[in-house]
Order: sequence, then C-alpha cells, then structure tokens
Amino acid sequence: MSLLGNLVSQVARRAMDPEDAQRNPVNQRVEPRRTGGLGDILGSVLGNGSQTGGYNPRQYDRQPDNGFGLDDIIGGLTGGAQRGGVSSGAGGLGDILGGVLGGQRTRGGFGGKGMLVAALMPMVLSWIKRNGGLSGALSKITGMGYENQARSWMSNQEDNDNLDPNDVSRLFDENEIQQVAAHTGANDLEVRQGLAELLPEVMNQLTPNGNLDNESEANEEIDQIINQLSSRLGTLK
Repeated sequence: MSLLGNLVSQVARRAMDPEDAQRNPVNQRVEPRRTGGLGDILGSVLGNGSQTGGYNPRQYDRQPDNGFGLDDIIGGLTGGAQRGGVSSGAGGLGDILGGVLGGQRTRGGFGGKGMLVAALMPMVLSWIKRNGGLSGALSKITGMGYENQARSWMSNQEDNDNLDPNDVSRLFDENEIQQVAAHTGANDLEVRQGLAELLPEVMNQLTPNGNLDNESEANEEIDQIINQLSSRLGTLK
C-alpha cells in the first residue's frame, strides 16, 4: 500500500489542470503566517480551496488510496497512450511527479499552485532522506524546538501545527527555494509558505498510525520516488 499515493495523485491532478493557473495563480501578494491544518496553498490544491487555512477532514482523507486515479494521470501525461495495467503503487509515484514537472518544463510558462506543490514535493522528500529518513527528520525537527509541531504531524486527532514560513530557511537551502521560485513563477514567500504546509502533511501521510511503525515502508517509498524522479527528469534535460 502506498503511503503517499493519495497525496501525490491529487497534487498531480491539480498540476495538470490547465485551468489551475487561472483559479489558483502563483506570484500573488501573500502575508507570511502560520496556518493550521492543510493551510492556504496546500488546501487550495487538495480541494479545501476556501483559503481559510482550516482543515476539513470531510474534504481530504489522509488515508492512502492505492488506486486513486493514477492510471488516468499517467494516461494524461502520455497523451492517453498508457491506459490500464499501470502500477498504482509507490513504484510509479516518482514517474508521475517527473512527468508532471517535465511536462511543465517542455510547455514553458507557469502553472498554478498545483504545479508549485508538485515542484516542492521532491524537495521535501529529499530533505527527509538527507536527515536520516522519517525518524531522523522528526528528531531533527524536535531538536530544533518544534516538538509540538512534530507531534501534531503524527497525530490522527490534531490538525497539523504548520511551520512559520519565516522559519523555513532553518531547514531548507535558500538556493533550492530560489530555484523552485524561478521554475514555477511563484514568489519567494509562496515557496516558503508551501514548504511550511507540505512538510507537515507529508509527515502526516507517512505516519498513518500516529507512530513510526511504518518507517521502513516510508523510507523505502521515499527512496523509490526520488530515484524515479531523478531518472525521469534526467531524460528530459
């Protein structure tokens, strides 16, 4: 069962939506703030869309859905050439993200917030891997003084206590932030806000039982996605 399948597929769907740039444009004036639940940027991508920053469990289920439209997504990326028989497990998530990001690159121009979140996903997963996998990343977060936030990310009962966008530079490299901004057309603050919301939700998805029981599965899935992304995007350069 794919821990990140539901999250990745919904992000990919929105990133591929040609109307997303009109409905949820990037490079908008935003105020840096700490949001709860899914937050403004991630909420707009995952169907919350109200821009209130609140989390509505009826609108987004954190539980993974192993076949949530992945065949449709891959078919869309390949112009309908691949339909049916496509693996919907973790092995294909890197290809999906790679196809979305590569498609944006070849089309030129910028997408909306869906494309921004799709571009931030590899950055978040790479950060988790660099810091020793799921438990190592959580330990780092806790050691930096974000113990309450980390606990909420693993909880099945609490909304995510998201990071302050101004604190994102403590975790992520400034050059990476600028690269994503240039690639997606988003401004610096939108990238920081997106990271402040996406990291907690990824951690949330990787701990469906509220603990580290799924750590080996989570780390293996992260490795698979990153490896496939590297391979997929490498062929598009």
